[in-house]
Amino acid sequence: MKPLRVAVVGVGHLGRHHARILGSLPGVELVAVADSRPEQARAIAEGLGTRAVADYRELIGRVDAVSIAVPTVLHREVAGAFLEAGIPAMVEKPLAGTVAEAEELVDLARSTGATLQVGHVERFNPALDALRESPLRPKFLSGERMAVYTFRSTDVGVVFDLMIHDIDLVLSLVDSPVKSVSAVGVALFGDHEDVADARIEFENGAVANLSASRASYATSRKMRVWGAEGYASLDFGARRATVVRPSDEFLAGGVDLEGVDLTKPAAIKDHLFGKVLRVDQVEPPACDQLTMELQDFVAAVRDGSRPRVTGEAGLEAVRVADRIVRSLDAHRWEADAPVPSAPAQPASILRGPHAWRKAPAERRPSALG
Repeated sequence: MKPLRVAVVGVGHLGRHHARILGSLPGVELVAVADSRPEQARAIAEGLGTRAVADYRELIGRVDAVSIAVPTVLHREVAGAFLEAGIPAMVEKPLAGTVAEAEELVDLARSTGATLQVGHVERFNPALDALRESPLRPKFLSGERMAVYTFRSTDVGVVFDLMIHDIDLVLSLVDSPVKSVSAVGVALFGDHEDVADARIEFENGAVANLSASRASYATSRKMRVWGAEGYASLDFGARRATVVRPSDEFLAGGVDLEGVDLTKPAAIKDHLFGKVLRVDQVEPPACDQLTMELQDFVAAVRDGSRPRVTGEAGLEAVRVADRIVRSLDAHRWEADAPVPSAPAQPASILRGPHAWRKAPAERRPSALG
């Protein structure tokens, strides 16, 4: 079989791993890496035994597929150039920074027939596989995604940077259109929100509460799912899942407490989670999510199969993320209320530095003068 010629555009923090993995896949030839920083492209290329280019446009017509890991604001420009040429593209999440740009990329892929996959890597997390093997019809979902501030991805806020993962997961689990969105957010270090909470309500009555922070003291990537069939606790960081379901005994006649010492909480717990409820622990297999994602992309390009995360799925995640950002921008905090003598200011997310630091003229004089 003729090797699949691939390239990676953007070989920074994440893109370098795309290049490393693609270069190791059987039947794949990593023909080049591109980066706007020539020294970065050369360093990665030399380490992988491939060619470095400074202008990604040099790759058009020379590759069979491309993986794109550039800043979000450049997704439309870079991915669009390849899709227009009919070259399949794997675009890191989010698909684009605006709904309009995401729609344009999906339309380009449709018009040329090129495969478009979006890098929502959590779709390949073994913890999520537990729900595929034991499906739940979600009624209520609660997700949290906390990370330490890294000074990366500052071209977007935490909704498009981190929460977008959980938005995509929720949309993949709930088979219903979104009815309404409400959100609140706080900007701590710049112009975009760094902390956000969102509530998503669906037409079928399902509700999802999502929290995300990129200014957290510790990291956390978890989700809980409640449905009529049971409950699942997913730890994406540990790649582990706990699924709790009612036992056949419970479904047949309720809870039989005969012989249970109700004065001992431990005995009640053992009975509850032993006979009344069935608890299954799903341990992570030995795998790498990014490798699985890129293997899925290569397979889709080779045989024309549908990738696990399509451009359309990425577009829907961007649409919901955009609604969340609009909601938190519209939220008015008490701190945003204009003073009576001042003209009204537009509502906005609470700007952290304004809350944390006083203007120099307002600071109390120090003992040092």
